[in-house]
Amino acid sequence: MTTSAYITHPKNLRHLHEGPLGRYLDAFAARLLKEGHGQQSAWRNLRVAGDYSRWLARKGLCLSDVNERTVEQYQRFRQRYRHPFLSDRPALNRLLAVLREVDAIGPRLPRPRNEHEKIEDDFKQYLLRERGLRAVTIIRHFPPLRLFLRERCRQGLSSFSKITTADVTGFVVRHAHDQSPRTGRSMCWTVRAFMRYLRYKGYINVDLSTAVPSMRAWRMQSLPGYLSSKQVNQVIKRIDRDRPCGRRDYAILLLLARLGLRANEIATLSLDDIDWQAGELTVRGKGRRRAQMPLPAEVGGAIADYLRLARPTSNSSRRLFLRELAPHIGFSTASNVSMIARTALIRADINVPRLGSHLFRHSLATHLLRAGVTLTGVGQVLRHQTQDATRIYAKVDITALRTLGLRWPGGVQ
Repeated sequence: MTTSAYITHPKNLRHLHEGPLGRYLDAFAARLLKEGHGQQSAWRNLRVAGDYSRWLARKGLCLSDVNERTVEQYQRFRQRYRHPFLSDRPALNRLLAVLREVDAIGPRLPRPRNEHEKIEDDFKQYLLRERGLRAVTIIRHFPPLRLFLRERCRQGLSSFSKITTADVTGFVVRHAHDQSPRTGRSMCWTVRAFMRYLRYKGYINVDLSTAVPSMRAWRMQSLPGYLSSKQVNQVIKRIDRDRPCGRRDYAILLLLARLGLRANEIATLSLDDIDWQAGELTVRGKGRRRAQMPLPAEVGGAIADYLRLARPTSNSSRRLFLRELAPHIGFSTASNVSMIARTALIRADINVPRLGSHLFRHSLATHLLRAGVTLTGVGQVLRHQTQDATRIYAKVDITALRTLGLRWPGGVQ
């Protein structure tokens, strides 16, 4: 039996296989083995699956009653009478997936969508089909859209015809200073796009997108944050490379600091993107563009060290960097890389605004510029498509800027 790989005591094995799901727990244990779960993680998964099976038996429920609804009922029972773990719900979701793979239960029933969620779905399709936006861009529209729907469209579709210019302007003015000016501008873009969607669908008779005010945000008004070379090395040296995740994080930080890669570019790297013979790395940048970058010996050595000694075995993922905990798959979003960078900066006692992965990219550009590299050269290293994207780094070269300043009449006071 596959469950015996994690549980060896005969009494515990018999207890585990009780209930309507008992005969399927071997397949569930096989999934845990395939995903690479350790002893403790697998034991928790099997324990909650066995407890759910016995709960079904006590309730007089059979296999045909196993679905998300009864899982929710069991979760409420578990919160009241058991000691739940954070891993309980993922374990039960994994169990449902295994049962559906072997056709033991029916497909997942769609969850009823409320009216606001239906509006979001339709708006998403509009942005995809009519405006040609990518899914990663559309996601950014949802937080301000949900806020607008809660405040101005409580009744759903029936509220659209009652929206006025004052409602639109008032919403923007009220939330303009909730976060940064850049976030405020994004909110205006969302409201403007939503008003165009309402006019396109015929929910309103007047195009209210013109009523959305514009937020002034001066370009190039701030200096890019950066770290000194000493601080960058300090962050990298504080990584504990004796631990598997430390070897992974060390390689990621070198990609950030030495090549200036973006978080999403690191998260999407695959094993096939490295040409060890040519010493090159294929990077998938913005706009579906690909670039060939040289792989420095220091960075290549760190990646090779991670691959040989620390990368978990995975038959399902070709991603270069994998999660440390099972299931061993690639990072779901770029925020995982940003969190690794943020944690490393905090560990090294770096106290600067906006801790994150992009800080290393700014630092690399600043060091190159101060070393005598031209703005054009910096833009080529960072793979900028226009010189406007690189111009902000001209402000950090204080020595060169002093030569452009005019002497104050009468001398310095």
